[in-house]
Amino acid sequence: MSTKNPLNWMLSEALDQLHRAERMRQQFGRQDACWEPPIDVLETERELLILVALPGVDPNNVETAIHDGVLVISGHRTLPPELRNARIHRLELPQGRFERRIALPVGRYAISRFVMDGCVALRLAKSA
Repeated sequence: MSTKNPLNWMLSEALDQLHRAERMRQQFGRQDACWEPPIDVLETERELLILVALPGVDPNNVETAIHDGVLVISGHRTLPPELRNARIHRLELPQGRFERRIALPVGRYAISRFVMDGCVALRLAKSA
């Protein structure tokens, strides 16, 4: 590809980065590559509130599970179907599978979820 055209240069750089990422994934043998969304964790006497920055992700498509005291939040972020054929000028929000693991304080929790200011919010109500 010619490096004189900025669009060709950007595409070439993007392809090179994807190739390098794939080689690294193969080197480390990780089959389920994913990204980690940023989070905030807040605690009160009665609950933990976890805000997960997942703009454009339906909270009903976010999976949550607690295993051995660790909360696992996972799912996929994909382009909306109406944009899949659009010309991409910039794509900074990560796409694909995501997963975040959060060690929880000892206890039992009931999980509920809702949307709050563009974040998926998880409420973990403490039980005795």
